[in-house]
Amino acid sequence: MTSLFDSYRLGRLALPNRVVMAPMSRVRAAVGGRATSAMATYYAQRATAGLIVSEGVQPNTVGQSNPGTPGLYTDEHVDSWRPVTAAVHANGGRIFAQIMHGGRVSHPDTTGLQPVAPSAVPAVGDVFAPTGLLPAPMPRALDTAEIPGQAEAYAEAARRAVDAGFDGVELHGANGYLISQFLSSNANLRTDRYGGSVRNRIRFAAEAVSATVAAIGGARTGIRLSPGGGFWGVTETDTAELYSALLNELAGLDLAYIHLEATIDDEVLLDLRRAWPGTLIMNPVHPSGPKPAGPADAERWLGLGADLVSFGRAFLANPDLVERLRNGLPIESADEDTYFQGGDRGYLTYPAYRYTA
Repeated sequence: MTSLFDSYRLGRLALPNRVVMAPMSRVRAAVGGRATSAMATYYAQRATAGLIVSEGVQPNTVGQSNPGTPGLYTDEHVDSWRPVTAAVHANGGRIFAQIMHGGRVSHPDTTGLQPVAPSAVPAVGDVFAPTGLLPAPMPRALDTAEIPGQAEAYAEAARRAVDAGFDGVELHGANGYLISQFLSSNANLRTDRYGGSVRNRIRFAAEAVSATVAAIGGARTGIRLSPGGGFWGVTETDTAELYSALLNELAGLDLAYIHLEATIDDEVLLDLRRAWPGTLIMNPVHPSGPKPAGPADAERWLGLGADLVSFGRAFLANPDLVERLRNGLPIESADEDTYFQGGDRGYLTYPAYRYTA
C-alpha cells in the first residue's frame, strides 16, 4: 500500500516523500512585493516536505489581492526570490511558486487600481486593504481584447519564477480568484467566447495554463482547483461537467500535476481522479470541519488514488511536519492571531519537536 513516506517522481523532480506543503498567504513581503530573508528562513525550515508550494505570488500589479503579498513581475522581485529558493535547495527541498491573480478580490487602496474581473460583479464579503477589512469593491469587466494579456501574465510570472530558482509554478485556479471567477456562473456573466457555456467558461483557465506551458514546459506547471468551493461568493453550475471538461482540455499538456481541494463530495472528486491521467495532489478536509487534516485523512486519499497529499495549516506550527507524521509525534496548532500580522512571531518562532531523554 502506498505510504506518505514513499518517494515519487514528479516530472524532473525526485520527491523523497509524498507530503506537499500547500500554499498559504503569509503577507510578510517587503514594500513593493519583494521577498525577504525571513521568507527564506520560513521556507527553508519546511524543506523536508516532498514539495513546497509557495504563498500566492501576484503576476502583475492589478493581480495583487492582499497587502503584504509578494510579486513576480519585476527584476527586483526575481532578485529578492533567489535567496529564498537557494535556501530551500540548500536544505534539500523543492519549491514551486503559486501564481495568484486576485481578480475582483482586491481593493484600489491596495493596488491603486480598480480590480478587474470577468464581469462587473463584486465579490461577496470584505477584502483586506492597508487600513483593514473593507467591503469588496465593484470590479471592472475586462474587455475581450484584454483577456489574453491577463492569461499571458501567468506565463511571464512563470518565466521569472524559473529565473528566480523555483522548480516550477502552480497556477491558482481555486478559491474564488481570477481563474475561478472565469469558471463561475455567477461571477462570469459574459456573452463573448469567455462566458456562458462550459466550453467558454474554461477557456481562460486553459489559455493561462497553455501559455505557461509554452513558457516553461508542462513538467514545471501545475494548477490548483476547488470544484464547487463557493469562495468569495463564487458559484458554479454543472460543476462536475465543468471540471471534467477542464481536465480533458488540460490532459494533453503533460502537466506536473493537478492540485484538488476537497471542496465537493467524494463522488465528483473520484470521477475527476479517474478522468485525470497524470499526477494528482489532494488537499483533504478533515471530516470535523475546521480542524486541519491529519495523517488518517492523507492515507485515506492515497488509498483512493491520490499520488501526493498537501497539508496547509499543519505546516504553520510544525516546520518538521514530515518527521512528526512519520514518527506519530504531536502536531501543534498555530496561533491564528499571528496569521496576517507580519513580523517573525507565528512565522519563524515555531520549533521543531523537542525529544526528551
